[in-house]
Amino acid sequence: MDAIERPTFSSDARKRIYEYVERHGTVKRHRLMDVVSIPSNELETHLETLETDGYIADDGGTLRLAFEFGAVQEYAIDGVEFVIRPAHHDDFDGLIEVIRDVTAEETYVVAETIAEQLLYEDTVTRHNSVASRVFFVATVDGDVVGWTHLDLPQVERVQEVAQQTVGVTSAYRGRGIGSKLLHRGIEWAEANGYRKVYNSIPVVNERALEFLTIHGWDTEAIRRNHYTIEGEHVDDVMMAYEL
Repeated sequence: MDAIERPTFSSDARKRIYEYVERHGTVKRHRLMDVVSIPSNELETHLETLETDGYIADDGGTLRLAFEFGAVQEYAIDGVEFVIRPAHHDDFDGLIEVIRDVTAEETYVVAETIAEQLLYEDTVTRHNSVASRVFFVATVDGDVVGWTHLDLPQVERVQEVAQQTVGVTSAYRGRGIGSKLLHRGIEWAEANGYRKVYNSIPVVNERALEFLTIHGWDTEAIRRNHYTIEGEHVDDVMMAYEL
């Protein structure tokens, strides 16, 4: 399944099955019959078609989106071994914890919004007819220590432009993890036909602005007094990277 293509279905039943799995992240196969009101023989036929078409995958009886977006990469920098890989539904709690750790220390409004959206939707990956999102995570000994996120609109006129966020928990900064995550997201976006990634940073977040500038991002615009932070009006710096 391609993240830049809208999912299409040959029957309403298949659409309902896919949408249920998409909304919930993972679903036990045996529970689907109770929630989609389809006879068991028909359900199995629809599931087989969805799996063959590359929409849904079955991991030992647990259904998930068959949304493959990259391999596992291992690194060892300054004595720290870490892995960067696609995020899974099992990473949900770790992602929330890391995003909150980063936004508690630095003003990163977009990331705060993403955390709230994750909590509201209770799932990591989304891919539907309106929008898609993917996450890559950095892990140390299996624990999530950083992320990069790509928000992928399905509206045709902005379909080649993705919003990217990135962050690393304070205990693991300065080891190149953030740079690897940023590059991983950019590499994926370029490989999937995107022509630009962008981010919005409050002007008070000097660390993030410097980080993106060092990595070749340019300031496209400044929205004056866009945020209200601790009672003060703060500018928003809109940055982008052309692929």
